[in-house]
Amino acid sequence: MRTIQRIALALTIIGALNWGLIGFFNFDLVAAIFGGQDAAISRIIYSLVGLCGIVCLPLLFKEWEERDTVAPANRQGYGKVNYGTEFGEESDITELRDITLIKDKDQQE
Repeated sequence: MRTIQRIALALTIIGALNWGLIGFFNFDLVAAIFGGQDAAISRIIYSLVGLCGIVCLPLLFKEWEERDTVAPANRQGYGKVNYGTEFGEESDITELRDITLIKDKDQQE
């Protein structure tokens, strides 16, 4: 995610929390901090939060795009099981068997 989108998402979350406070408790945090709803800085913050909401709109659809591109990549190796080197190689076992056969022949003679 780009830096601008992260900043926009953070401001959008702040705006959503402010709207939650207005809805549940009839308390406007931005207005309380910056001197009322008519103060210039409050209006700037409200405007920035609104613009950030517009910037975050592509994030709504980006998640679906990522899932669609990842899914075929996971299916490419389906059915091709690789057991290599997990339990050792067979050549190691055959070498041990050959050595024990030689030792057994030496002991019999």
